[in-house]
Order: sequence, then C-alpha cells, then structure tokens
Amino acid sequence: MDTIYRLGIDIGGTFTDALVMDHNGRVIAALKTPSIAAAPEQAIFNVLDQLKANGVNIREIDLFVHGTTLGVNTLIERSGAVTGLLVTKGFRDILEIRRLRLEDTTNLYGDKTDALVPRHRVKEVDERVIASGGILQPLNQEQLLQAVHELVEDGVTALAISFLHAYVNPAHEQLAEDLIRERYPQLFICRSSAIWPQQREFERTLATAMNAYVGDRMGSYFLRLQEGIQAYGLKANLLSTMSNGGIMTAARAANEPVRTLLSGPASGVIAATHIAERAGIHQVITFDMGGTSVDVALIDKEPSYSSENKVGDFPVIIPAVDVTAIGAGGGSIAWLDSVGVLKVGPRSAGANPGPACYRRGGEEPTTTDAYLQLGILHADRFLGGQMRLYPELAERTLGNLGEKLGLNAEQTAQAILDVATANMYAQFSPLMARKGVDPRDFTLLAYGGAGPMHAFLMAREVGIGRVLIPPSPGTLCAMGCTVANLRNDFVHTLHKSTQTLESGELSSLFAELENQGRSWVDEEARGVKLDNIYCLYSADMRYEGQAFDLEVTLTLEEIEDPKKAGIKFHMSYQNVFGISQPEAEVMFVSLRATIVGVLPTHNTVDPSDLPFDESAAEERIITFDQVQHTAKVLKRGQIPSVDAPISGPIIVEEYDTTIFIPPGYKVYRDVHGNVIGEVEA
Repeated sequence: MDTIYRLGIDIGGTFTDALVMDHNGRVIAALKTPSIAAAPEQAIFNVLDQLKANGVNIREIDLFVHGTTLGVNTLIERSGAVTGLLVTKGFRDILEIRRLRLEDTTNLYGDKTDALVPRHRVKEVDERVIASGGILQPLNQEQLLQAVHELVEDGVTALAISFLHAYVNPAHEQLAEDLIRERYPQLFICRSSAIWPQQREFERTLATAMNAYVGDRMGSYFLRLQEGIQAYGLKANLLSTMSNGGIMTAARAANEPVRTLLSGPASGVIAATHIAERAGIHQVITFDMGGTSVDVALIDKEPSYSSENKVGDFPVIIPAVDVTAIGAGGGSIAWLDSVGVLKVGPRSAGANPGPACYRRGGEEPTTTDAYLQLGILHADRFLGGQMRLYPELAERTLGNLGEKLGLNAEQTAQAILDVATANMYAQFSPLMARKGVDPRDFTLLAYGGAGPMHAFLMAREVGIGRVLIPPSPGTLCAMGCTVANLRNDFVHTLHKSTQTLESGELSSLFAELENQGRSWVDEEARGVKLDNIYCLYSADMRYEGQAFDLEVTLTLEEIEDPKKAGIKFHMSYQNVFGISQPEAEVMFVSLRATIVGVLPTHNTVDPSDLPFDESAAEERIITFDQVQHTAKVLKRGQIPSVDAPISGPIIVEEYDTTIFIPPGYKVYRDVHGNVIGEVEA
C-alpha cells in the first residue's frame, strides 16, 4: 500500500522539528516545538498533539522516521551509563594512549581528553587471536567471569568487549558475550566484531565503548517513545535516521546507537541534496544554523562521506555524511573574555532558558537578541506568532554588555553578528582549502531556524555569489527523515596487495559483504515498501609501507580485475597529492560495501508553489551595518520570479524562520518555491 502520510521529526538541541507529507509528496504540516532535554520523547508527543489539532489523522501515518541528538549529547555531556571494558591482556591502556597525537600541536600544555571508560573499569583477559585469525591462546573463561563480577560490583551497567584481531576472527568475543549474558542478563553488552569489524584497535574499541556508553539511555528512550506513540494510535514502524544519511528500525538503533550519533546533521544534508537536485544545482555548500551550532557540508551531485568524523573529543570510524561544525547558533551567548574582547559562543542558551528575549530567565545576550534589536526579527511573528519575543529584554541585556564596550544596544547587536560571522569565516576558509574546493564556485544552501537569517552575511564574507533558501527551511532536517532510504555500511579488513590476492578473492569477499547487506535490508524493511535495492563498493587502499589510506570507489569490472582497481588508486592518489607511483605495489587494506534500499519517491509539491502574491508589501525600519534602512517585509509568495528580481534589504517572514536579504543582493523565486539570492552586478 502506498504511504498515506510520512512523518519526519528531528529533535535538535533547541527545537524539535516535524514535517508531514501526504501520498502525493505535498507538505501538509511543518511544526516546531521546544525540545525537552530531560524527556526528548515528550517533544514528539507535543508534535502529535499539534498534528491532531491541525486535522492530521495520526492513524493514517504509515512511515515515521525520526532523528535525535540524545546519543551525541550523552557523549558530550558525559552522562551515559557506568561502562566497563574487556580487552586482551596487555591492552588495558588502549583508550588512554589513543593515537598519541596532540589536539593542538602548538600547545604543549593542552589538557588530555579523559578516556570514556576510566582505567579502573578496564579489565584484561587472557586470550589471543593473531592477525591471520588463528587462535594463539584460548579464552580464559574463569578469569573473564571474575573480571565481569568485579565490574558489576563496581556499579557497571554497560559492557564493551574488544579483543585483539576480533575483526578477522570474532570467536572469542562471541563466546565471551554468550557467557556474560547467561550470568548477567541485566547488562547492556556489545562487542567490537558486531559494531564495526575493522582493523584499527583504538578506533574499533572506542566505537564499541561509545555504543555501550549511550546504549542503555537510548534503549530506554526508544521504549518510552514506542509505548507513547502506540497510545496515540500511531501504527507505523518507528524508524531512526543514521549518521550515513540512511534509516533503520528504532529497535536496531537502540542496540547500535553509535550509528546514529551524527544523524541530525546527516538528515539535513540528505534533504539538501534532494532540494538541489530538483533545482538543477549540482555544487552546493549546506549551511545549517540552528539554536546551538552551525554545520556545513559539501554536495557535488552527491554528499561527501567520511570515516574520520568527530563527536566531541572522540573520533568516529563508522562512515557518516561529512558534516563539520564551524560556529555557534542563534542561541549562542555573547560575552567578554578576560581582556575585554567580545566573543560569541560556543556556550548556548538552548531552549531553556533560551535567549533573553524569550522571557524564560535568560540574562545573557545572544545572536537572536541581536537580530530582534536590529529589527530583522519581529516580536509578534516568531514561530508564526505562536511565540512572542520581548524586545525590551533584548535591549536591556545588549545594553548591559554594550556599556563595557562603550557601545549602545544597536551597535552591540551589530558587533555580535559581525563576530559570529568572523568566527564562521575563520573556520570555513581553511576547511574549504583542506577539501580542495573554491567556495565561490558553489551555491550556499541555507536552512535551520537561524540559517536563512545569517546565510547572506556568511556568503558576503566568503565571496559566495548565490544563496538558496528552500521551502520550510526551519524543518528541513525533518524533511530529510521523510526522503531518506534504508542504508547501511559493511566492512572487511583484508590487508593484501595486488600480488598476494588470490584469483577471484576480491569478487568473493565483496559478494559476501553484499549478502550481509541484503540480509540486513530484509530484516529492516519489514512493513516498508521498497522500490529498489542496490550496492555501492569501495576499498581503503594505500601504497605498500604507508600508514594511511585513500578510499576508492570501485565498479564490478574493477573488482573482478584488481589491476584495474590499482590503476584507479594511482589516479586518485595523483588527484589528491599531485604525485603517484605507478610502479609501486598497491595494498587493499579494507573492503567496504554500502547497501541502499530505496523507498518510493514522490514528485514533491511545495506549499509555496503559488502564483505571485500581488498584495502590498509591508515596510520596516531596520538597522544594519550601523545604518538605518527601509526593508521590504514579504511572504514567500510575494517574491517574484527570475524575470523580475527585487533588491535587498528584504525580510521574508515564515512560520519556521525569517530570511534576511541585505543590501547588495537581488532575489527571486524559482518554480520549486526556492528563494534564490544573487549578488547584484
């Protein structure tokens, strides 16, 4: 049966966003409600109440996908379960030693990151598997159970198992898990060979420890959410977004929460890819500015993926959409450092107490207060008029800060925006250089509650000539939940050269990975209709003797003939480093397969696919760049087509965001309802 309604929900640090699409792909509801950190599921129940009040039949939702920041916040806040770790004897300090790299190579006094599992909760066990998979020393079962007993006595409720070379032979990890489950069924247990069976002992162990650390809290959350939505009569399978931009069942996400850590930003990038493809724009930089942070990603027809992402202080080896945080969000607090220099962020006022203008107890100025003071935000039209702002509170807190700087409230507000933009630029420019791109060749696609307000300021600073604001930008991450596909990644560590590979070995191993993927899709897709299933192949490759890899995408023809795969690696190496060594031996370090189960797609109809609204535009006096301007205040439907663009300053007020087009840009609306601004000649 075709989907009646698709519900996508993204739980952010400040707001929870929801979007409902009907079976024709029409957006019929887009909602925002404050997030509730202590009980994130309650924000979803508040959304369901609003949907019912708006006439949406909850029982007709048959696809419900949601993303949450609960896992990543648990890691950053260090508020997870009391976790123990079992390792091979001699490897107790694996989380302490890390990679022996300084976070800041110019600072010899930098603080060392505290290990996720403290050393006294790491227990060594006699066992040894060698690199080829052979067993050198059997698992000491009595010692194992004694170690677990000591950990349980110490209050441990979650347990990670990571033995040496378990990626090639998981027998000891599997036996350990079976023995522990039989004796201690109350423990949340995970093993590295099931979480991510790839060589790299530190990263594999850390991923497993992270999974154990957040698993109990995530499992409890999903249980409360499942019970709650059933009480509302919602029959749809509960699905969760993943860091790689795909979706999986909530039941599996509860067992493998480490795969969901970056799901929120990934959902936005997937939606942005969908928007850019429909608009015929292939090179895009996403600009996702919410209440807490600003995230950017590159899209060159397809999003970029990485296995070297970070969550807080920790590297994450599991593949994810390549998203980088470059700055602070709309709730970021402005403050003075010890020598009186104005700083913005990284501390955020969040949803509670929120910016001073929310009148919820916030006493410190934020970027949202600055926009309200300058007249860009309207006090009575925030969230479509559902949430009133208080300009007098913003002015008071800005004035208090301004006294220390010798500035009035308006000057302080402009200074906050300037500093926030400079912070973003300082991180954005070297990021683009590392990725080898010129941002001036790209379009800035902005979304998030604050993204459309700040995007043109960022574009002006960087030199980007075109900005695109999609319909419902404040809930775009929620849209990403509704257009994402089932997707998962599988890996096999090989460590062989083109000379030592046996005939047909590469094809056989990739076929095995694909079979794992198809079995995973069969399990996850129960009750979900799929249009198609396909597999993508790649390999981590290097020259023999090197320590770092390049991931190279491979075709079936290149898999069948490893020499052709080697030639492709030489070309990739040349593109990245400007040199290559065609005569050198090429190593296949790890093989990767990504399985994709494609959900039915719709010809999305936007709510703003409307004829030009000829009603008279409002005007508002604003202050920007220390100068007063008369800005046109429009609705999206009042923005003309490409044939008759209009010049800034313009404010476009919508339910989920406010778009600010400063002087120096002209703006028009395309056939898909996107607002597109370009630099005036």
